[in-house]
Amino acid sequence: MLERITASLPSLAPAEQRVARLCLADPRAFAKLPVSELADRAHVSKPTVVRFCRSVGYDGLSDFKLKLAGTVNEGVPFIHRSVDADDKTGDVMVKVIDNTVAAFLKYRNDASTAAIERAVNAIVEAYKNGRQIQFFGVGNSGIVAQDGQHKFFRLGVQSVAYSDGHMQVMSASILRPGDCVLVISNSGRTRDLMDACDIARKNGATTIVITASGSPLASAGSIHLSADHPEGFDKYSPMVSRLLHLMILDILATCVALRIGSTTLQPLLSDMKHNLRNKRYA
Repeated sequence: MLERITASLPSLAPAEQRVARLCLADPRAFAKLPVSELADRAHVSKPTVVRFCRSVGYDGLSDFKLKLAGTVNEGVPFIHRSVDADDKTGDVMVKVIDNTVAAFLKYRNDASTAAIERAVNAIVEAYKNGRQIQFFGVGNSGIVAQDGQHKFFRLGVQSVAYSDGHMQVMSASILRPGDCVLVISNSGRTRDLMDACDIARKNGATTIVITASGSPLASAGSIHLSADHPEGFDKYSPMVSRLLHLMILDILATCVALRIGSTTLQPLLSDMKHNLRNKRYA
């Protein structure tokens, strides 16, 4: 992000260049200061600060500061801090959190909002038309699939999750146009998932695949949501891809909830909470 600002300097107006240099001199401070303080330090007007943010490709000061804080304060994408055998507990905690945050920031910077929009539209259409919504995953991705099904089920979106290969192939065989299936895999090379995805797509169902770019599964779905985080094979490697997949499902579920609307959703969630509370304390 800072390289992008540096590269844009020649094309900025002189007043905007002063704001840019203030940011480059101390990006952490820039991310925390209010617009009035930034304007005073750069010797420009407050609207000039906002114009600078828009000139370098952001919606405004709030959006710019959010991205800047993420870049300089919370970790940098592509960083992997290996855990060593002699690390103390505090070292492990910091490294695991840093690796996870870096993966999330990388996804935020690289994700295709257009693909997410298409996936949300497909799920909402299936929900509105009373069509089937299913989740497929194997191993750790099977656990993610079950969690995804739970996220959507609590929204009143009836869905099922399958982690058994035979069940996935059988279920895919009865899917039809208008149905929707979310297929989750880190490697994107599981044979059963490939077969199930292929069958579902041939039957006309919308197949949303959450997997690594360039994997066989990535090209087998109708919509690809890329989740690029290769897991290490040493015993100290944290399992970040599973958290990344869960975050993507959270994004989808939140967008679907917004489309459904609070008028429908709020009474349903209240009813669920009431019934669960009665069951828990009975």
